[in-house]
Amino acid sequence: MKARIASALLCLSLACGTSGPADSPPELPASNDSAYQIGRVGSYYLIGNELTSGQDQLEIEVAAPSGTDNVDFWLGDRKGERMSSLGGGSFGAVIDISELEAGDHQLVLATPGADEAFAVVEFKRTHPLYVVVSTDWDDPDNTNDSLELQETLHARHPELKITHFVGPYTYTDPEVTDERKAFLTDWLLGMRDDFDDEIGLHIHPYCSYVESAGLPCRTGPSTVYDAGDDTGYTVMCSAYEESELVTLFSHADEIFQANGLGKPTSFRAGGWTADLKVLRAMGQTGYVADTSANNWQRMEEWKGQANGELYRWNQENWATIGDTSQPYYPDNDNILQTGPNPIPVLEVPDNGILVDYVTAEEMIEIFEANWPRHQALSQPVNYSIGWHPTNFNREYRDRMDDTMDYLDQYLASSHDGPVVYETLTNMTVVWPQ
Repeated sequence: MKARIASALLCLSLACGTSGPADSPPELPASNDSAYQIGRVGSYYLIGNELTSGQDQLEIEVAAPSGTDNVDFWLGDRKGERMSSLGGGSFGAVIDISELEAGDHQLVLATPGADEAFAVVEFKRTHPLYVVVSTDWDDPDNTNDSLELQETLHARHPELKITHFVGPYTYTDPEVTDERKAFLTDWLLGMRDDFDDEIGLHIHPYCSYVESAGLPCRTGPSTVYDAGDDTGYTVMCSAYEESELVTLFSHADEIFQANGLGKPTSFRAGGWTADLKVLRAMGQTGYVADTSANNWQRMEEWKGQANGELYRWNQENWATIGDTSQPYYPDNDNILQTGPNPIPVLEVPDNGILVDYVTAEEMIEIFEANWPRHQALSQPVNYSIGWHPTNFNREYRDRMDDTMDYLDQYLASSHDGPVVYETLTNMTVVWPQ
């Protein structure tokens, strides 16, 4: 359509001695005139940032009744402009909206000299709502069924990007064969290369991994067992000293790079058990984004379960994190807020938590809380959801599928909303330090 409009504009500039549109629009109609068919206009247009391009042009096409010579339009307080004739009784324009601020806007349409407009077209300029979908590799291996179910989500949701938080213990557990390691590695690389997924890091401090880094494995405190955990799996990441955590992060880098996965730059702690020591160690080893800040109120199923420590620790450590918590750089003295001495790691709250703790209805409820009344967003917003591949079954796949079916109704790419799927590390471009 843009080429047709350019040709029509040249014709207008050379031709007709008709007067141009009035500076101000005519009276607004009580309702739009159905005799004029309006197309191409979306409901939402993104305001861009360093990561996401802005949708700074609005295309419109009007199929007018027979005998209509011209169509004029007014955008906000701008002077009137005339559409180009596209032939066949259609008129169109490509309108620069790059200077419009976030909020509601309207385009008034009328025929030249009319006392009343025939239509008002409303649209919104909005910042993006980023959906970060992630997975936590809790076990050294994941079943082929789990991997295939994850692939179906990519097939059903073409814009989906997944941040895979991979456990380095896949490569240190003696029960995982070299053949299986190679298979899992190839699967991850395929997801990254085919879908622009991210390969991040997840650590449950399994002894096979901790000892491979040259450190003694701790068996407590555990988020599940009062007597401790000889495997290290349920031991808190925060149980380790900062210097030990630096060693663990550096060792993970070595393992990932040796297996062709590249250096990870994003992280989530097992059981969300990251404290200031963990974040400082991340900052020292080139990690730029963490998503351990947990919406603990949504994991009420764990209240009083086992030794009760998983729920209690998250409730205490992430006390202020909730449905609408947004990215921030934690201060060296306070993990819950930014301050004068921030750690160089973006904390992206896991506000939608993981699928084994919430239903599709709950995930949608949290999404709606972050986009109240579907209004234009005055700043970028983050919404985080995900799953554990270890127990990812059809029930959980269907929960994620139902949730993303709902989200996909509001994709920015189709001008139906502000939704943009992105990876965790890329959030540092939107929220720089």
